[in-house]
Amino acid sequence: MIPTLAAALPLWLTATTSAADMRESSQIDQLTDIVTVAATKRQNPEDLQTVPLAVTAFDEVALDALNVRDLEDLTFSVPNVSLDDIGTFRGHANFTIRGLGINSSIGSVDPAVGVFIDGVYLGINAGIVFDMFDLESVEILRGPQGTLFGRNTTGGAVLINTQNPTDTFEAKARVAVETPVGNDRGGINSFAMGTVSGPIIKGKLHGKFGAYLNRDEGYFENQFNGNDFGEATTSILRGGLEWKASETFTVLLKADYFDTEGDGNPSQNRGLFERDNFDLSLDEPGFIEAQAITASLRTDWQTRIGTFTNIYGYRDYQQDTLNDVDGTPIFSFNSDTQTEQEQFSSELRYATRWGRADIVLGTFYFDQDSAVNENRTFLLTDRVSVAQSTGGGRQDHTVTSIFGQVDYDLTTELTLIAGARWSREEKAATIAYVQGRPEPCDVLENTCAADDIATDGFRDRDEWQNISPKFGLQWTPDKTVNLYATFTRGFRSGGYNFRTTGPSAPLNLIAAQGGDIATDEEITNSYEIGMKLQTPDGRGQFNGAFFVMDVDDMQREVNVSDPEAGIAQVIVNTADATITGVEFEAQYRLFQDLLVTFNYGHLDAEYDSVRFDISTDGVVDDQDTQLAIPRVPENTYGASLIHEAHFGAQGTVVSRLSFQHRDRLAYTDSNFGFIQDIDALDFDVTWITPWDGLQLSVYGANMLDQVQAGGDSQIPFGGTTRLDGSIATTGPRSNGTNEVFGTNPAFGTISPLKKGRLIGLEATYRF
Repeated sequence: MIPTLAAALPLWLTATTSAADMRESSQIDQLTDIVTVAATKRQNPEDLQTVPLAVTAFDEVALDALNVRDLEDLTFSVPNVSLDDIGTFRGHANFTIRGLGINSSIGSVDPAVGVFIDGVYLGINAGIVFDMFDLESVEILRGPQGTLFGRNTTGGAVLINTQNPTDTFEAKARVAVETPVGNDRGGINSFAMGTVSGPIIKGKLHGKFGAYLNRDEGYFENQFNGNDFGEATTSILRGGLEWKASETFTVLLKADYFDTEGDGNPSQNRGLFERDNFDLSLDEPGFIEAQAITASLRTDWQTRIGTFTNIYGYRDYQQDTLNDVDGTPIFSFNSDTQTEQEQFSSELRYATRWGRADIVLGTFYFDQDSAVNENRTFLLTDRVSVAQSTGGGRQDHTVTSIFGQVDYDLTTELTLIAGARWSREEKAATIAYVQGRPEPCDVLENTCAADDIATDGFRDRDEWQNISPKFGLQWTPDKTVNLYATFTRGFRSGGYNFRTTGPSAPLNLIAAQGGDIATDEEITNSYEIGMKLQTPDGRGQFNGAFFVMDVDDMQREVNVSDPEAGIAQVIVNTADATITGVEFEAQYRLFQDLLVTFNYGHLDAEYDSVRFDISTDGVVDDQDTQLAIPRVPENTYGASLIHEAHFGAQGTVVSRLSFQHRDRLAYTDSNFGFIQDIDALDFDVTWITPWDGLQLSVYGANMLDQVQAGGDSQIPFGGTTRLDGSIATTGPRSNGTNEVFGTNPAFGTISPLKKGRLIGLEATYRF
């Protein structure tokens, strides 16, 4: 990659003109301006370089420059961060930060990376990695955020802020088309979006309305019938109202409606196809249909003693799916699911500056009802008999918290940080085993029996109380240096498995967990030292952090190939582990018209002790402790060049070339499933035309056409040979052994694929 960047550099420099010829406000000027973040929840947003947090923030200019369509587009922009769509169900988040995340599409599994939209926490992972537009900023916080953001943020938090209504008239329209290049697969993917914002009653009431439409003809070719695969249509309607009752009292209402429908997941059976191609063959194309209504109501009241803020949040999510799980051109294993979720939350907080202290105090309440119904149809081991299983789960979930943090200036240079959050969580679950039944049942309609833990399922209730403290010191000897050291603790919720495939699983867990059916909370203690440096001339920034995280009662989903159920997924506290890492981010303005950025992340993760058979060989021994911890790439790194060429009356051309690498990583605890490494090369060339408000762009994503997948789970269905005639084997385990389909227990792995190389054209008009 270095020769590619070196070759591009002199070509761009030949187009550079003097600073005197620059437009008054260039894109590089905007990209290097002060970026403010709301991550500390203080009275006012703060300069990113002044906060004692490892946070990467993207404002509207940066998001546009990176052609961000959804959160997954930011995966290759931040060190030690993977914002992946698991792919089992489109839009299902599978986020990991600093090696803490999940590898599950089960509706009852809580995240390790919390996602907040306009301050509202999203309670389930479904429906998160879908199209986004009209964004003001995205903030990615790395490391546990348990004090200010609560549970399920042990890896970090992603804060998405949509645009507010404006007090002057503004409008923006954007259209784009993109297509695969260099192959015969796939069709056109088109986007159209627009927003209009401005005063309804000048100075008092402001409004905003936006609409978005995406039609994707599909990226892949289904070799089963030769048709394009991956078709999807997504539409979003968004509105906002801001009422300024006075100079000190403001009410902001935001709401949107989301709808998507399309093909099922693009599953590649890796016993039939090599891992370095986009081939797939599905006899069942499947489908997904999902709708969501999301709303937030924020009230800010500024008083003489501080600012009171209250954020109400509401979300209703519905999803139906059908997927070809086996990924083969013959019927082996299909599954359809129905998901319902409704949540309500309220956060009331108070922020003030009192003497030497910045104070944040708050309360939080969250209530969620969720349910998943699952139906499985599959061939038994005789490859003739067809079996059907139904089941799922329903859960009531409440959280109540009190939190506070004080940043006290011991001197003008040294600040003491102290905070804590007390939290009480309760879950009441009804689980119907996903198993064969005399008559199919429906969890959503309450027709599944769940009363006898030895046969049908179970009902259970559990609660957890904990305190998440934070302590630290920050030293800022001048405006160019910010050094900090912190200790933080975070909790990931315990809970239940909606996909329990028989009575043996909960009975075994009861024995392993001292009588409890629910898994225990996962506890993360993080020790971090960080720095944020700026050059005196303001041209460069360098941010870095070193951290050690002790993870107790690591909560994992262990995937096991099961000929009688297709896949058995057991959720259990498997181990204690230590994750050590470093990360750096830097940018430097080499010339007035050339900006260079760089990021690097390194993780070293190992088990301290293992108490569950994660290798699935029947015993707990050294082989378990030697396995790689899932979702932990050893290295991530990348660089980008952004250049502006000014052509006077003909406008300005802004060019971006970005490269990012992520190492290979284990996906399943047994290490049978893994995700290969990737080198992602992207570019964008934008012409800011002389016609006021008009921009035209050409861009490319994944130009090296690298294969990536959302997951890699083992299944008991494959073939004795691949389509090319070679022997079909799974990916190598950590100890280097391989298993062969058709002999021993027949199993393989299945991976939902992501898109490869794309070229796009985009036009934006602001007025």
